[in-house]
Order: sequence, then C-alpha cells, then structure tokens
Amino acid sequence: MEAVRNRINVKSFFSYILLLLVMLAENVRCEPSLSDYIRPFVGTKGQGNTFPGPAAPFGMVQLGPDTADDLWDNAAGYKYADTSIMGFSMTHLSGTGIPDRGDFLFIPQIGETKLVPGPTNNPDSGYRARFSHDQESASAGYYKVTLLNNNVTVELTAAERAGIMRMTFPASDHASILTDLRHFLNGNVDAPGRFKLIWSHVRVEDNSTVTGFHLVGGWAKERYLYFAARYSRPFDSHRIFSNGDEVKYNTYRFRSRNEAAGTNLQFVAEYKTRPSEVIQVKVAVSAVSAANALQNLEREIPDWDFDRVRNETREKWDQALASLQIEGTQEQKETFYTGLYHCFLAPSLYEDEDGEYRGLDSNIHVARGFKNYTVFSLWDTYRATHPLFALIQAYRDSDMIQSLLAHYDQSVDHLLPVWSLEGNETWCMVGYHAVPVIVDGFLKGVKGIDKERAYTAIKTTAMNPDYDSVAAYSRLGWVPFDQENESVSKTLEYAYDDYCVAQMAKALGKKEDYQYFMGRASSFTNLYDPSIGVMRPKDSHGQWKTPFNPHFYDDDSRTNDFTEGTSWQYSWYVPQDVPRLISLSGGREPFAAKLDQLFNFHQSDTIKGLDDVQGRIGEYWHGNEPSHHIIYLYCYAGQPWKAAERVHEVVRTQYGNKPDSLSGNDDCGQMSAWYIFTVLGFYPVCPCSDYYVIGSPGLPKAVMHLSNGKKFTMTAANLSEKNIYIQSATFNGHELNSPFLPARAVREGGTLSFQMGPEPNKTWGANAPIPE
Repeated sequence: MEAVRNRINVKSFFSYILLLLVMLAENVRCEPSLSDYIRPFVGTKGQGNTFPGPAAPFGMVQLGPDTADDLWDNAAGYKYADTSIMGFSMTHLSGTGIPDRGDFLFIPQIGETKLVPGPTNNPDSGYRARFSHDQESASAGYYKVTLLNNNVTVELTAAERAGIMRMTFPASDHASILTDLRHFLNGNVDAPGRFKLIWSHVRVEDNSTVTGFHLVGGWAKERYLYFAARYSRPFDSHRIFSNGDEVKYNTYRFRSRNEAAGTNLQFVAEYKTRPSEVIQVKVAVSAVSAANALQNLEREIPDWDFDRVRNETREKWDQALASLQIEGTQEQKETFYTGLYHCFLAPSLYEDEDGEYRGLDSNIHVARGFKNYTVFSLWDTYRATHPLFALIQAYRDSDMIQSLLAHYDQSVDHLLPVWSLEGNETWCMVGYHAVPVIVDGFLKGVKGIDKERAYTAIKTTAMNPDYDSVAAYSRLGWVPFDQENESVSKTLEYAYDDYCVAQMAKALGKKEDYQYFMGRASSFTNLYDPSIGVMRPKDSHGQWKTPFNPHFYDDDSRTNDFTEGTSWQYSWYVPQDVPRLISLSGGREPFAAKLDQLFNFHQSDTIKGLDDVQGRIGEYWHGNEPSHHIIYLYCYAGQPWKAAERVHEVVRTQYGNKPDSLSGNDDCGQMSAWYIFTVLGFYPVCPCSDYYVIGSPGLPKAVMHLSNGKKFTMTAANLSEKNIYIQSATFNGHELNSPFLPARAVREGGTLSFQMGPEPNKTWGANAPIPE
C-alpha cells in the first residue's frame, strides 16, 4: 500500500512540475518582446520624415509606403497626415531634412492600368490609392494596409538586402502590379531641376522574373541602384511602358517587348485573380548589378515563406534592442524602444552578399574584413548616436569606421565623408565630423581600427586647404565671414574636431601634433565678443561684423554666419573647453544666468526664421542638434539641479509614443540617441573626452549590456514626475558627488544608483571639479 501511495505521489509530483512548466511557457509567451514596444509611426510635428516600414536593423532594404515624392517635409516618403499612398518602394531615409531614395515603387491595381500617381487632391486620377489608419498597422519588420479604392491588402516585410510583398487581391479579370522605375523621393517643389532620374532600364528575364536599374541625380548626384523581382505566380501577361507608350516590337522604336531603356519606364504584371488570391513579390537591390541583386535575392529569400522572413527580422530586432533593458511605464517603454529603433535604422548596409559595393570613385570595391555602410549624417550622429554605438553596437561601429576610412581612400580630395549617401558625397552641413566618430570609437575601445591609417585620415582631412576655408582658419584662427558663409559655426565646429584630432595624437604619442591641434582647438576664443557676450563673425582683417544681431536667423539666406541657428544658440558650442567658455562669460554665476536667459527668451516673433521652429524653449532649440548639449552645461556651472529641470521638461514635452511626438527631424537617430542617453541619466557632452555628464535619470532602472560583455546598471530610487532631483548618488556603492561620470566607469561596467527627491539638493555636484 505504501508503494502504491509513493507511486501516486511521484505521479502527482511530475504532473505538478509539468503544470508549472506549461504555466511558465504561457507566461513567457504572454510577456511582450522588446519589439512589441516599437511604434513605427512615431514622427515629427507637422512633418513626415521618419520611416514606418519594415527593415532589418541597419538594413540596406527599407521597404515602405510612399504618400508623396516631392516634398522636403516628406523626406522619408510617408506623412501620417496624408490619406493616399502612391505605392511601396524599396529604400528610404529616416529622419533627414532632405529627400532621396524611394527606389522602385510597386503598386497593385484593379481595372484600367494607370501609369502616373496623380495628385494628392485627386488620387483617383492616377495609381495613387486611398487608405485609412484604422486599416493600417506597423511593427518591427512588418507593415500592413488595405487600399480602399481597390480592396487589395498589402503586407510588407524585409531582410537585409531584400524584401517581400504579400498582396491579397479580390476577384478581378483586370488585376495588375505596376513597377514605376521613374519614382524616387525628391525635392523638386523647392529645388526644380536639381532632382532628376537620369536613366533607367528594365528587362523581363522570364515569366516571373524582372530586373532593372535606375540612375538618379538627386541629393546624391550620381546614385546607381539595381533590382531583381520575382513573382510567386507567373504573369498572365506583361507590358512595359516608355513615356506612356507600350513597348512593342517595331523597326522604328523597339526591337523587343521584353526590355526597354529611358527616363520614364513602368513595368506591369497582369493577372486574372480569384477571390482573396495572394500574389507575392520578392525584391532585392544592389548598387553593383542586376546579377548581384538576383544573388542577394536567392541567398536572403530563397523561398516564399513571408512569415519566416518576418519572424527572423523580428528576432534580429529583439536581439538588437536587448542591449538595453529598462523598467518603466508602457509609454516609457514604447518611447524608449521606438527611439532605439530609430537609432538602429542608420547608417545602413551598403554591400552585396559577396561584399561588393559601388564606391565614392564609382568603381566596384569589395569590403574585406568589414561590412560597408552608408548614410552617414555625421553633423548629427557624432554627438550621441555613434557614442551609443561604441558602447552597445561596437562591432557595427567598427565596420562603420572602416567604411568612413574606405571613403577616405576613394576620395580624390583625400577627405573623410561629410554626409555620405550611397557612394556619393552630398557635402551637407559643416565641420569634419567623421573625425570624432573615429577618435571616440578608438578611445572607447572599439576593435578593428587600424590606428595609424585612421590617424593619417583624420589629420589629412583636418589639414585639407581646399575645404571650406580651413586654410584661412588655420592661418587666422577663425573662418572669415567675408570669405565663407556660416563662418562662426565652421570655426566652432572645426575647433572641436581639432580637439578630437589632438586626443588621438596624444594617445599615439604624437606630441607635436597634439600641441598643434590643441592650439587650433582654442580658436573659438577669437570669435567671442565680450561686449555682447556671444560669438560674433570676423572678417579676414579681424574686424567684427557690423551691424550684427545675435538673435537673427534666416534659413533662406545663403550668407548666414551660423548653420541653422542664431549666435545665442551656437555660442555654447565649445564642448572641448567649457571652463574657458565659463571664464570668458565672467565665471560660473554669470554663465548660469546667461543659460537662464537662453531658456527664458520671449521675443520669437521678432526673429526671422524662428517663429515656426519646432522644439523651442525660449531660444533653446531642441529640434536641432547644436543645442543638444546645452542643458548639461548647467552642471559645469555648479547648478546640476537646473539641468534636471530642463531635461525632464524636454523629455516630457518633445518625446513620446504618438505620430507627432518628435520636435524635429530625427536625423538618422540623433534626436532619439539624445533621449536614450538622457533617460539613462548621463550624456556625452564632449565625445572623445573621458567622461559623461550626469543630468537626471528618466527611468527607474536600466541595464546596458555592453559590447565588451560587461553590464552597466542604472537605478533611480523614488523617481516620479515630481521627484526629478538627484539627492545623492553612488557608483558601485561608493559615494558619487559629481555630475561628471568617468567613461571607464561605464565601459568597465558597474551600478550607478540615484536617490531622487521633489526638491533640489543644491549641494549635490555643485563644487565638483570639471574634468580637463
């Protein structure tokens, strides 16, 4: 009897364990993955410049809907306020202020085939399709919408170099899928003639395969891209159109109906469909050749398993996002992981499966020992995006740095990129900010950097006499406004970049170079006018510009002294030597009072160009990158509690999980990277230095899984909407009474703990020495 009871008990025990395992499995399945917190529709107030479609992290293909193609405020193709979709194109930018990409648009149609999109105010006149947000959804690696005018449901997913479209058709004797090779995203409304499709070619390889290419002259002046498309169902028939005419065999124009070349080509695959019939199209791209595009397609999506591709890409997002794990509210998690998603869209992969890519010299190169990337918005991303990569995406940051060096090797001018896009230099913005990306990566321990090769590239770039008055700057100590536009901004940004060159020279034992570039790094002092307390332009004879309004900003002018800002916004840009800037301002108290004045400025209606600027608090402009470090300057002035107030104000008012939450262009992740660092409690005010600056944490807990295998944890006890002030802090259990956090403390891992409260502790961090 005892043996029977024991068998029953054993049986019950194993049943109990089995039940626990089932319950645990159910709980695991119910717990959201990190990808579930991504909200792809989060964008900017009044603008449509973030990308909502599917892409793998840093993927070459970014497949998504285009609602307009010729508006500067629609640079990513999709504007949430629009009510019709032109179609679905293979490549996009995310968060830029200038449009490009939007290559190879696909759109399903029912009935008469239309070859032009038609205007937004009359979508039925062309192939443009109406849609509604209540029949649209997007998540990591997936997008779905029902087109209301033809009742076709379109689903999209993407791998790294290829994507797949799943289209569910109604019954029709006249269904079709059009590919418009003329389409790309452009700014011709504001810059007529600058953007144009130079040439294209399309070829029907068999009854289910099409290849082609187009050459676009846009923001990137010479951008080649090829595609290869395969259809899950062979065409019932197909047609090619050139300039609106069907391509047919005749001896005067065409010798084949299966290929054509020109500047206005459309390909149409035609079908008779059954009710709810699914036709899939998988497409890969290449900057090298159609053959390479086919190879990319065969290797990345060899089958027709849409859900497999979707799930694999979602898993890639989960793995990428897992480098940062946070606690917080649902809204905080959605805002945080959507921001991290934005950071991981660019730079984007720019090479084929075999490593081939088209270089800056228009030749075909092979990336050996690294993956080649493009879309380097360096004026933006050197500030926080790349410093974030150096911590949690170091292996990719290494590849990106080697991509910058490859660009230098291919440059006829021996320059690192300024703003590179698919084998092109756009020359957008100012400075030579590939330098801090390379140097900060090197100093933060990013592997795989050839230090001597890298130093040669940064020094040669900084000494190039033909680049934007660098020769005059090095001779005079400033960029003269009578010889160069945006002269003050260029002086300040060159000075910071020179500081970065100096730091690498110091690390490599190059003492003379260190002294030389540190001397140039102090050039900002030459433009500080003590009579007005801000930076002021000087001419080549050393005379101040007169008259001069330090609050003036004219975005339409080509003779600005500042890059997208006023003197009051730019005069704080001395991250490499804040103590000197404080001294020029008369000391800590006057410096802090001047910061207060910046945030309390109330005369926007008198300043040309600033009346409609987004993200403003006084004259502080969070929607543009030169302001991103300014709040943290309160910490240098001994008033970190004011930094706490302002960072929480910006996080509360200029970020969120809604379609209009961002206050300005995300700029390839920089706007989001500011948020990521800020809510973690610290920020890289001066990349290439050996410290971060503590503001005020915005999350109760965050764990950063570093690329070196170590773990950095931040906790904020008693944090709430009111408890925003740091009362005390410890690092690894030791008291920390300074707002300056050593970079090695983060890099080597540990725990940073804050005690938060509702009133400022004005003694915390007030007398901390400023790192040299």
